Amino acid sequence: MSAGEKIPTDGGAPLAQNPFGGLSGLGLRAASVPAGPPAIADRATGQPPAAKKNRGRVDITRQTMGRGGKTVTVVSGFVGIGQPEKEQLAKQMQKSCGAGGTVKDGCIEIQGDKRDQVAKILTAVGFRPVFAGG
Repeated sequence: MSAGEKIPTDGGAPLAQNPFGGLSGLGLRAASVPAGPPAIADRATGQPPAAKKNRGRVDITRQTMGRGGKTVTVVSGFVGIGQPEKEQLAKQMQKSCGAGGTVKDGCIEIQGDKRDQVAKILTAVGFRPVFAGG
């Protein structure tokens, strides 16, 4: 090829023989393609995993103002969750973090900077944690 010649991009000549042409006359139904990756069955039960329930976004912030210089992790923005469930979540976070905490004004407060551990717990329960603030 010389420098002035262009390479054709029209696809060239069609194939002389279709390798799947003989299948069209057999009356086979079209295959359905599943959306997304295939589900991997649980080894213990053999059941496919349950779809994760998205319970909404919650904000995780770290606060020190008005607390005597102590750091507190605050989880806020719960929608559709009652006070008893918040108290249960707070208790689970306290055990996991090895720290104290409480539920005030609809927010969960955990003593110390425990944002990563709290985020893991919230993700496991079905929430979408977001680190808010600085």
